[in-house]
Amino acid sequence: MTHSFKGRAALVTGAGRGIGRATAVGLAAGGAKVALLARSEDELAGTADLIKEQGGTAYVVPADLGDDGRLAEAIARVRDELGAVDILVNNAGVVWPLGETPAVDVGEWAAAMRINVLAPVTLAVAFVPGMLDRGWGRVVNVSTGAVARPGSMIGGNAYVTTKTALEAHTLNLALELDGTGVTVNVYRPGLVDTAMPGYIRAQDPGRIGAALHERFIRSHTEGRLITPEQSARTLLDRLARDNGTGQIWDFDA
Repeated sequence: MTHSFKGRAALVTGAGRGIGRATAVGLAAGGAKVALLARSEDELAGTADLIKEQGGTAYVVPADLGDDGRLAEAIARVRDELGAVDILVNNAGVVWPLGETPAVDVGEWAAAMRINVLAPVTLAVAFVPGMLDRGWGRVVNVSTGAVARPGSMIGGNAYVTTKTALEAHTLNLALELDGTGVTVNVYRPGLVDTAMPGYIRAQDPGRIGAALHERFIRSHTEGRLITPEQSARTLLDRLARDNGTGQIWDFDA
């Protein structure tokens, strides 16, 4: 089903592949102008080509979310291209560093925090004021079901911690903006066949933990992963029909 986002301008991070790409394509199919933000310009160009093939409008904005200067440049460029952002989907994230917590570099923790938490906050600070001025806006922060089941990601302490922080930010911001016409929600996308689980499967089980490695190998070999398009469909369904705020949206199997 194609939902109507006609007349809206959207920004999707991590839009070069996976859930971000599928979400951006779906928003554009519904009539939204979409800014595509991620590190890889080639992957973003691929997403833009898909959107343009279906008659949509897309703007490629390559940037490293972990680099404050590049992120500021990207925000300025999005403003130049779109003029405003009505829908913000913070999908980009990293699962590293992996391994036993005492063995992990704290600097890598800080880098993960910048990408998984501070970048979504920075983008909200940049674009929510305009949403408030117009009395309408949608912010969706993509998280993980591991927040509710931290034992499923032993060896991924940084990932679970940063996504938990992202959810806390989301729910608190939703309360702050309640009644303004701007909604803020969490999306937990399910077990999706993207580069992230592929990255975990490729790691040395002796370094990241045999149980974590085996869990991701098993989910793949047993065919339990869903496609990015399936997951994005649930996100878009909720985005189109839900006016609620401060909610945690789970993938609908």
